[in-house]
Amino acid sequence: MPTPSPKAAPKSPSGALTGIRVVDLSRVLGGPYCTQILSDHGARVVKVEPPMGDETRTWGPPFVEGTASYFLGVNRNKQDIVLDLSRPEGREAVLRLLADADVLVENFKTGTMEKWGLGFEEVLRERFPRLIHCRVSGFGGDGPLGGAPGYDAVAQAMGGLMSVNGDPASGPTRIGIPIVDMTTGLNAVIGILLALAERQRSGLGQFVEATLFDTAVGLLHPHAANWFVNGQVPVLAGSGHPNVVPYDKFETRSGEVFLGIGNDGQFRKFCAFVGAPELATDARYASNGERNRNRIALRASIETLLADRDAAELCEGLLKAGIPAGPVNQLPQVLQHPHTLHREMVVEFDNGQRGLGIPVKLSRTPGSVHAAAPTLGQHTREVLLGLGYSSTEVDAMIEQGIARAP
Repeated sequence: MPTPSPKAAPKSPSGALTGIRVVDLSRVLGGPYCTQILSDHGARVVKVEPPMGDETRTWGPPFVEGTASYFLGVNRNKQDIVLDLSRPEGREAVLRLLADADVLVENFKTGTMEKWGLGFEEVLRERFPRLIHCRVSGFGGDGPLGGAPGYDAVAQAMGGLMSVNGDPASGPTRIGIPIVDMTTGLNAVIGILLALAERQRSGLGQFVEATLFDTAVGLLHPHAANWFVNGQVPVLAGSGHPNVVPYDKFETRSGEVFLGIGNDGQFRKFCAFVGAPELATDARYASNGERNRNRIALRASIETLLADRDAAELCEGLLKAGIPAGPVNQLPQVLQHPHTLHREMVVEFDNGQRGLGIPVKLSRTPGSVHAAAPTLGQHTREVLLGLGYSSTEVDAMIEQGIARAP
């Protein structure tokens, strides 16, 4: 079967959020990831960058024409303007943007918006009563850590995620993707959609807050649930599951595989498939609770059974038999996999750049990935002219360093 090609990006936006207008003052990851999701589903997002640009434009290599791939991966589908918000003229332009906006997303240090006269309680709620103001921050604005700066890895450490990731040899280990930043972005999207739904009833916007710390703590399932019941501190177990066995990584002749056997029926099927039906009737392994108590002995038996197997053939056969299993793939294997391409999880833009597709599929309003990440200030003139500034005024703002355009 021929391998499908990446889906070409459509030319125009579409999706469930078509007609929603978003002003994006955020940078780095949590906020931009949130607004990219909104833009993927049809919202018009105007990203406002400072004159030096979002710092992730420099987070490389690799670079594409001077812009880091890191920035390109979370800023597609957006219009981009540059304004110096430390100057009153820049803030006035933002207020013009907000006049017909539905959502404002920002991740400035707590108190910055208030210092600039753009605080939600003091200014924005009264001036724009339908506006939903979403703030992404490290720890929130109050409490013992209120206002402190936050980054993904710090939140992973403080929020307990590192303590349950790794093995005794590695010690607590950072999860290899910025899981807290990205999940905070997802939580921000959820909060915004909830506020948009509530606004249909009340006609009013509200303040939405998503913090890295809350998100990290909220990701502690099932370890927190276990601790609430038994009071036992989790131990580092590598790829193993604290509650379910066998749910772990195993070595084969041609590579590592992961078995995700979640119930007794699947375990019986697995034992039959690998030619060891007697394991399923062994009293030590008859139920998940018993398998958990005897996980070391069971693991040794499974390792022996899989040692001479081919990883790809094993996983293909297990999946056909209804047993969750998969090879431990490297990134190129994932992004070139026929199913990845079939699910349109790789897209290609007119300029030849590629990116990840949209993971949430809606049947009538599926959204679209229609434009690569913008260059710095690419749409400054267009957007400012649309706000009622004259060409002369825009030129003056650029000359004075209030705005920036290519």
